[in-house]
Amino acid sequence: MNEKPKSIWKKSWAGGRGLFFGWLILMAALAAIFLIWTVAEGTPLNQSGDELKLFVVAGIGVTVIFLLVISVRWACCRRNFKRFLFGLACSATLIALFYAEEDWRGKHDWEKFKREWKAKGERFDWQSIVPPPVPDDQNFAFSPVWIGEVKFNFQSNPKRAEAWYGDRIYSEEVSKIFQLLPVSESGLVGTNWYSKSHLPNEPAGPGNWAAARLPDLKPWQAYYRELEKTYPAAGIPIAPQPQSPAQDVLLALSKFDPVIEQLRQDSAWPYSRFPIGYGDEDKAMILLPHLGAVKQYSLVLRLRASAELQNGETEKAFDDVKLSLRLIDSIRSEPFLISHLVRIAMLQITLQPIYEGLAEHKWSDAQLAELDSELAKLDFLADYKMSMRGEMGLQGGNINYLIHHRRELSDIGFESGGSPPPPFVSALIPTGWFYQNQMNCARMMVEFYIPLADVNQQTVSPVADRHTDDALRVETKKTTPYNILEKMLFPAFGNAVKKFAYAQSSVDLARVAIALERYRLAHGDYPDSLDALAPQFIEKIPHDVIGGQPLHYRLTDDGQFVLYSVGWNERDDGGVVVTKPVGMNSNRTPIWDISQGDWVWRYPAK
Repeated sequence: MNEKPKSIWKKSWAGGRGLFFGWLILMAALAAIFLIWTVAEGTPLNQSGDELKLFVVAGIGVTVIFLLVISVRWACCRRNFKRFLFGLACSATLIALFYAEEDWRGKHDWEKFKREWKAKGERFDWQSIVPPPVPDDQNFAFSPVWIGEVKFNFQSNPKRAEAWYGDRIYSEEVSKIFQLLPVSESGLVGTNWYSKSHLPNEPAGPGNWAAARLPDLKPWQAYYRELEKTYPAAGIPIAPQPQSPAQDVLLALSKFDPVIEQLRQDSAWPYSRFPIGYGDEDKAMILLPHLGAVKQYSLVLRLRASAELQNGETEKAFDDVKLSLRLIDSIRSEPFLISHLVRIAMLQITLQPIYEGLAEHKWSDAQLAELDSELAKLDFLADYKMSMRGEMGLQGGNINYLIHHRRELSDIGFESGGSPPPPFVSALIPTGWFYQNQMNCARMMVEFYIPLADVNQQTVSPVADRHTDDALRVETKKTTPYNILEKMLFPAFGNAVKKFAYAQSSVDLARVAIALERYRLAHGDYPDSLDALAPQFIEKIPHDVIGGQPLHYRLTDDGQFVLYSVGWNERDDGGVVVTKPVGMNSNRTPIWDISQGDWVWRYPAK
C-alpha cells in the first residue's frame, strides 16, 4: 500500500505512449533544424517563408507517418481488423463523395452561369475572341519589316521566329531589311544595339502636347553628332558642319528610310493580323514580341514628323503621322489588354506632331479634314470592352489548361502578394474548384468590369469604377478555394478603364482642336463657342467622356483657346493640368497625373 509510484521516465515506452514521445522528439528536432538553418543562412525569422513552409510540410509528413503506424498497429489486432477496414472504406467513400459533390457543383454552377449570360449575348469560350484569319498576301503583319523585327527579337532562338513566319524569315526581302534593324530613335542597329547601355542617355522625347510643350530638337542634334564621334560604329549619317537641328535629325534618321518606305508601302494592305499562337494550349505562353517594335516605329515617326514640320516639309510630316495612325490600327484586333495599352501609348506619341502642326498653323484644311477622318475611326471605349472580353476568354483558356495541368499552378505568381499552392497540393484540388474560380472571374467581368465603358453613350463613370474596386476588395478579402484565381488575376485591371477613358478623351480633344483650326482657316479667328463648328468643320461635336456633358471651351487673352474635359476627378478645375510631385518617366520628364486635374488641350502662350 505504501509503494511509491514509479517515475514516468522509467515507464515503458511501448505502445501509444512511446509513439507519442517519439513524435514529440522528431518535431523538436525539426524545429531545431529549422532554427539552425535560418541562422546559418542569415535569414530573419519574419522573412523565412520558404524555410517555414518546408518545416510545416515535414511536420505534416512526420505526423501522417506516425498516425499510419498507430493505425496499422491497432488494425493488426484481429478483433480490430474489421473495424479498421470498415473505417477505411467509410473514409474512402466520404472522400469520393466530397470530390464528386464539389466537381458536380462547380461544373453545374459554371454551366448555369454561362447559359444565363449567353442568353444576354455574352460568350466565354476562347475562340469567340480570336480574330479570324486573313490572307497572307493582304496582311500588313506579313510585311518583310515585321518579319525582320521578329527575327531580330528571336536571334538566339530562330525556331520561335519560324513558328511565326516559317521560311519567310530567310527570304531575300527580309535579309535586306534585317541589316537596318531594329529601327529606333537611338539610331543603333544590329550588334550595336547591344552596346546601348554603355552609351549616353537619349534626350527626352520631343515635346509633350499634354503639358503644352513644343519640341526642342537641339538635344537630339547634339546626341547624334556626339554619337557619330564617340561611337562611329553606330553609322549615324552626319553633315561635316552643323545644320539646323531639324536637318541634322532628319539626316541621322535617314538610315532608316528604306525600312520606313517599305513599311509605308505595305501599310496599304487591307488587313493586319500578327501570327500569334492563338491555338496554343497554354494561353499563358502566348508571346507578343511585335508590340515593342510597333511602338518603336511610332517613336521614330514622331521624331521624324516633328523635324519635318520644323524643316518646312509638311507633306512628309503628314505622311508619317498617317503611317503612325496605321500602326495603331495594326494591332487593334488583338484580344489582349497589353496590346491595347500599347495602342494607347502610341496614340499619345502620334498626337504630338498633330498638336505641333495645329499650334503652329502648318496643316492645310485638306490635311486637317483627313486627320479628323482617321481619328474618328478610333473608339477606345469599344476597344476597352473588347480587351476585357479578351482577358475573360484568356482567363477561361488558362483555367481550362490548369485543369489538365494543375501542377503548373505552382508556377503562377500572385498579383496580391500571396503564394500559389505547392505542387502536391495542386494535384489534390477538386476540378469543381477550378470551375468555381472560372465562374467568379467571369462574373466580375460581366457584372462589373465590362459595363464600366458605355459605348452607346460614349461615357465612363469613375464612380462605377470605384464601386468595382470596392466589390473586388470585398470579394477577395478572405481567400477561399473559390476565389484564389480571382485574387491573383484581377489587381492587374485596376486602372485599365481610366487609361481607355483618357485615350478616348484625347482623341475627342484632338478632333475638336482640328475643327477649331479649320474654322480659324476659314474665318481668321477661333469661334466664341463650339456650337459654330458642326456640321461644317466636324460632323458632331464630341461630349465629355466623363459625365457626358459638353466639353469646356474658352478663348484666352492671347487669341488662343483652352479646351478640356473635367477628367477623372469629375471636377471642373478650370483647365488645370496636374503632374505627379515625384517620379520621372524613362525620358526624365514630369508625368501627367491623369487621376487629378483636368484633361486639357491648349497651346503654349504667345
